[in-house]
Amino acid sequence: QVQLVESGGGSVQAGGSLRLSCAVSGYTYRRNCMGWFRQAPGKEREGVAAIYTGRDSTYYADSVKGRFTISQDNAKNTVYLQMNSLKPEDTAMYYCAAEPGGCGGNWYTTMMYRYWGQGNQVTVSS
Repeated sequence: QVQLVESGGGSVQAGGSLRLSCAVSGYTYRRNCMGWFRQAPGKEREGVAAIYTGRDSTYYADSVKGRFTISQDNAKNTVYLQMNSLKPEDTAMYYCAAEPGGCGGNWYTTMMYRYWGQGNQVTVSS
């Protein structure tokens, strides 16, 4: 059974930092596109960042570029999202997703990902 388990979320004041983790099991971790998405109430799920595990190629939404960093640990089958300089508008449920193959130009599209985690809440207050 494929499982993606997110952790590391919580509540933080604006300007603070959090690091999300996505532990993958029952799935071939290498050479896959691993994405982070978020969804706030009343909004569509949006792509935040993605990484191709075969090359460490990374992709970022403009809204988080320079503040968030996606990385991985192949030995632990884990993907991370380091979130710095957090803003209230970053408040959302964050989801980890996985899809075999490269990320390409559609990394931010929810439909391209086969597997999803259950989500982890991030709340940023001012």
